[in-house]
Amino acid sequence: MNYYLIDYENVKAEGLNGIEELTKEDVVHIFYSENADKLTFEMLNMIMKSQAKIIYQKVKVGHKNALDFQLTSYLGYLIGASGKEALCDYYIVSKDNGYAVLASFWNGKNIRVKAVSAISTQKREAAEQEFLRKVEAALGNPEDASAVAKIITSYKTKQGINNALQKKFPDRVKEIYRSIKPLITDKKGVRPEEG
Repeated sequence: MNYYLIDYENVKAEGLNGIEELTKEDVVHIFYSENADKLTFEMLNMIMKSQAKIIYQKVKVGHKNALDFQLTSYLGYLIGASGKEALCDYYIVSKDNGYAVLASFWNGKNIRVKAVSAISTQKREAAEQEFLRKVEAALGNPEDASAVAKIITSYKTKQGINNALQKKFPDRVKEIYRSIKPLITDKKGVRPEEG
């Protein structure tokens, strides 16, 4: 289960980008205040399309960082209610860098908490991690996987990928290319030896 705690004062509607892609396994808590309590029709439409459970948390303000403290406290409550054994991921959606310290604290206790600037950021990062795992599996070598994944995502053509692999791994380019070939079927063109 994924929990998203939105610092709406900080990110406004921009932080909700990607909400329509969430599943019924996701729970979104939107923390808002009288200082930030407006939605556009477009954003309302995206929220209504979402399968996620949406919970609105109106917070009291009047003191510096009031929303931040209430969001942080609620995160602790959710973690405690879920139990340490639960397979939950918690995302704090804010541009406030202070939440990175909070995420680090919980990560040190083996609780998966991450600070992101928008829901869509988390989705993109998850897709990148999944692709990296596929590259690692194809290569059988996690040490080179990051560099190879970066090459694959940086080039639009098989020829471009081949040339970049040749520069980075001149002695192993054929071996690596053969291993990743199933992962680049969507790329344009053919490698010279394939043509």
